[in-house]
Amino acid sequence: ESRAANASNKEINIQWYIPSLAKPSNHTETKVLLLYAYNTKPVKISNIKIFNSVSTFSGHLWIPMARIISLREKLSDLKHQVEMLMQSSKSLSSASEPTSFLEQSETLKIIPSKETKMNVTKVHLDEKTEEMAKTHLSEVKELLSAVPALSLPLTEIPFDVTLQSIASLEDMFDLANGSVITEESLFNWLISLFH
Repeated sequence: ESRAANASNKEINIQWYIPSLAKPSNHTETKVLLLYAYNTKPVKISNIKIFNSVSTFSGHLWIPMARIISLREKLSDLKHQVEMLMQSSKSLSSASEPTSFLEQSETLKIIPSKETKMNVTKVHLDEKTEEMAKTHLSEVKELLSAVPALSLPLTEIPFDVTLQSIASLEDMFDLANGSVITEESLFNWLISLFH
């Protein structure tokens, strides 16, 4: 039972495996193994010897390490852009509402709960950030698609852009750590790529 697993909701678990650090020959590039598992319905595994579920899937992909490192940097830049857009929209909305000093000090007390809400609020992207997102997400699609050569660039963003969804995507490509993705629209897009 200590090795059992539970997933109360849909989630994707990501792990990276980096083979030996021996240098590849001149003709091959270093690749890393992406291991993924996801469930489409809640799962409770109490005995791993008899577990059989039609709602749990797993797989793996070999991906060039250099492309992952590059993509993670791009996603980090995108997250920074989204944060800046959120800050500017937040400061515009607060500038239009005059508050007294007492109200401002009351606001400071509730910032943590506001921050949590801000992370899952859909962000309205400006044209530059939207194009940046489409380009980087097209690269994600190409890396994760079963047949990358047939992967066409995105013409629209396939999930709700929130600070949380972009941060989750950035974390997904962190080779040093695994990640868990639960945001519904991002989850649905990623599993469509894994098929």
